[in-house]
Amino acid sequence: PTQPPLPLFQRRTLVWFSCGAASAVAAKITLEERPDAEILYCRVANEHPDNLRFLRDVERWLDVKIKILTNPAYPDADIFSVFWRTGWLVGPAGARCTVELKRRPREQYQQPGDVHVFGMTADEELRIRRFEQNNPELYLWWPLLERGITKQDCFDMLNRAGITLPAMYQMGYRNNNCIGCVKGGKGYWNKIRRDFPEAFERMAKFEREMGARVFPDNWLDELPPDAGRYESEYEIECGPVCGLANSRLHLTLLRSAGKPQIR
Repeated sequence: PTQPPLPLFQRRTLVWFSCGAASAVAAKITLEERPDAEILYCRVANEHPDNLRFLRDVERWLDVKIKILTNPAYPDADIFSVFWRTGWLVGPAGARCTVELKRRPREQYQQPGDVHVFGMTADEELRIRRFEQNNPELYLWWPLLERGITKQDCFDMLNRAGITLPAMYQMGYRNNNCIGCVKGGKGYWNKIRRDFPEAFERMAKFEREMGARVFPDNWLDELPPDAGRYESEYEIECGPVCGLANSRLHLTLLRSAGKPQIR
C-alpha cells in the first residue's frame, strides 16, 4: 500500500531511539534537517546497564535531551513483570515484552500527523517495506535509507564522533536488546549462557516457574551447550515498531491504556 501523503502542517517529528547505532545516526541526521524533532527512548530495565552511558553520550553528540518513555502499567519496565502478568513469553505474534514496554509507550505518545523516524538502514530495505505495509496509517521518513547509510556506516560514524559503541555490540551481539531476549535462537542463548550466566539461569528458572518455554522443544536448563550457531541465526527485531501490529486485541488494549510516563 502507498504511504499517506504528508499533512500540510506537520505537528511533530518523532525519532525513536533504541540505544542502537542506527537510531543514533538517524537522530543526528533528522536534527540537522528538523531541529525541533523529538528524540524518544522506550525504557526497558533488562537492557545492559551500559546503555545509559551510551544514551548520555548520544545526548551530548546531538546536543538535545532524549525523552524517556515508560508504560505506566509497568513502571519498573521489567520484562519479567510483563511475563507474569500476561502469562506469555513468546509466540507467533512475537514477544509480549516488546509490545508492552516498547510499542505501547510509542502508541500512547504519538498523535495523528506525527512523522516517525526509525533506525532502519539502507541494508534493511525489505524490513522497511514490510513495516510500511503493516503500518499504512503512519507518516514515515527514512533518512538512513535515503542517504544509502548502512549499519556498518553507523558504527563508523559513531567511532569518528568518539562515541564508544554499546557493550552488547562490543561483545559480539548484532543487536542491543535485553540481556537474554526471548526471541533469540539457541546459538544466541548459548552465547548468553557464556557471557551472562546469571541472566541465563534466571530465565531458565523462570521458564519452570511459569510453565512456559522460549523454545517449543527445549527448556533452557536442558539446552545442549553446542546447540545452535549464533553467527548464522536471524537478527532479533525488537523495538517500538514490533509486535501485534494492527490486531483487534492490540487496539482494544491500547484504548484502555493510559498515557506514557515521561522522564
